[in-house]
Amino acid sequence: MTVGALTGRTAIVTGAASGIGAAIARHFAEAGAELVLIDRDPRVAETAAATGAASHLVADLTDEAAVLDAIEQAETALGRIDTLVTSHGILTESPLAEMSHAMWDQTLAVDLTSVFLLCRAVLPGMLARRDGRIINVASQLGIKGGVGLAHYAAAKAGVIALTKSLALEVSKDGVLVNAIAPGPIETPLVAGISEDWKTAKRNELPLGRFGTVDEVAPTAVLLASSPGGNLYVGQTLGPNSGDVMP
Repeated sequence: MTVGALTGRTAIVTGAASGIGAAIARHFAEAGAELVLIDRDPRVAETAAATGAASHLVADLTDEAAVLDAIEQAETALGRIDTLVTSHGILTESPLAEMSHAMWDQTLAVDLTSVFLLCRAVLPGMLARRDGRIINVASQLGIKGGVGLAHYAAAKAGVIALTKSLALEVSKDGVLVNAIAPGPIETPLVAGISEDWKTAKRNELPLGRFGTVDEVAPTAVLLASSPGGNLYVGQTLGPNSGDVMP
């Protein structure tokens, strides 16, 4: 269904070494997009090879200078940036009463501040062309919270609020900004969470199971495509096994 949906379009996908980011990269490539893939994990080169990406970059996206350099390199490789997908992140677990300041700061830096830096860096080109899509991967925990995950939920709630606010600012200029808030997905990110948490979570879900990355990626293709994504402005789409029903 998505073959050719992104033909002639360019995109940056972050977090593309594994998990949801790698799946989005694959689906974007199958839909015809030209890609630059970014991750702090050097294995992003494997995804780049598999998708025929124009380029891949290894970068720390919490570093402002590194983000600006990465976007400049991506613009050189692609000619322009039509779509930004921010699908990178970290996930750790701790009760708030025992959480270190360092854990809190690291999570906010990786899962929220880096999204701000990336969005800000791609906007000048998109606004100048009056054309662009930004798709931020958040989490349903940013809507409902999670035990032992207050830092992660707070960061993802920030991503959702950033997405809505930016959408209000730039939609009139042709830049559409939306979020995807997956539920628990079978990824390396979730693999690090305790089995007790995962078992309890599965029992909560109306669908009774976690999703797969290939069940999330088509939502990103929809939001990046035209006419499919043309009316989505500041929305948070939720492939979440029924965990949140707005």
